[in-house]
Amino acid sequence: MTSTSRVNSQLPTANSQGDCARLNSLGVGSWKLGVLAVMLCAAMGCSKQAAEEVDTKTAVPVKMVPAATGSIRGMVHATGVVTPAPGAELVVIAPEPARIVEIPHAEGDRVQQGDVLVRFEIPNAAAEVQRQSAEVQRAQASLANAKANQVRAHDLFDRGVAARKDVEDGDRAVADAEAAVAQAEASRAAATTTAGRSIVRATFPGIVSKRYHNPGDLVDAAAGDPVLRVIDPRRFEVVASVPLAASPRIVVGANAHLVAVPAFSPEIGLKVISRPAVVDPGTATIPVRLAFKGPTNFPAGTPVQLDIEAEQHANVVLVPAPALVREGEETAVFVAKGDKAERRVVTIGLTDEMDAEILSGVKEGEMVIVDGQAGLPDGATIVREAAEDADEEPAEPPADAGGDAKGGK
Repeated sequence: MTSTSRVNSQLPTANSQGDCARLNSLGVGSWKLGVLAVMLCAAMGCSKQAAEEVDTKTAVPVKMVPAATGSIRGMVHATGVVTPAPGAELVVIAPEPARIVEIPHAEGDRVQQGDVLVRFEIPNAAAEVQRQSAEVQRAQASLANAKANQVRAHDLFDRGVAARKDVEDGDRAVADAEAAVAQAEASRAAATTTAGRSIVRATFPGIVSKRYHNPGDLVDAAAGDPVLRVIDPRRFEVVASVPLAASPRIVVGANAHLVAVPAFSPEIGLKVISRPAVVDPGTATIPVRLAFKGPTNFPAGTPVQLDIEAEQHANVVLVPAPALVREGEETAVFVAKGDKAERRVVTIGLTDEMDAEILSGVKEGEMVIVDGQAGLPDGATIVREAAEDADEEPAEPPADAGGDAKGGK
């Protein structure tokens, strides 16, 4: 009891590893004291605690492919609008202020070349034709009288009765009369043309896309007051707005294709047919015209998105686009180094829907992780996922950077 009391008086009161060590040193000679020391140390947590660390022993399943060498073509993304090509649109405007007498066709109706589209009532046109016709008759009568005087003057001069001045005056009167006749006939032709414009006919087969007025309406001879619009659906094109910075990459004849089109729409290619030679320095985009390579069912005015082919780079290192990990302004990929994932910051060049050109950071043949790299820390333990089908070989990742590279673009 005495020794026990002495031990109890020396028991540590602080919960520390140093006190636990001293307690253990006290019980060397007595098994009872040793048991008591063990129980007391267990109660006070005398065992040494390991430092907290990230468990990297659990392998993360990933998919990987080798970086390959191939060719890639750049794309310029742009937005555009489907519009009729030049010459495939007819907007009917009154030749002068008039009243609409007839509009035979409604919106959506098909018309053939030569069909009557609009008939105007132009009150002054018919009166002007009659007035100019009367002017022609008067000028012709004056010409006939001048020619008769000319003949008489020449006859008298030949007989020595009239002077040469009379002959010259007669010739001058005939010339003036002929000019007056020509002017009167030109005025009558203009009046007849104006009167003929009271009937507007279709200049090509097409569809009435818009009808702005009805019979009986009074219209002005202004572009801001159209009457009818006819378009040819067989001659559509796309006018795309290309960023000014990307304009040097666009060349006439380059191929393009629509993106984000409805599933039921057939895929139709396009070709660049023109680009402006001069642009306004204050604009951010330039208009580029593209023609469809085949018939299309897009209505005029449909907004579309398209990718235009630009420059091509050959014999460059390519990785699948899903391998890229973007964090802010930095782009990286994860490369398999044995059973570890190594994060590499890369510089990319051209990209398309499938691949990305790597300018620096990854070499040909290195195994690049394309699935499972989201949130993956640098140096994490990885394992390649099992193949989902018989065509994919579940090969182990290479132990060094010089693994086998399969294929290319």
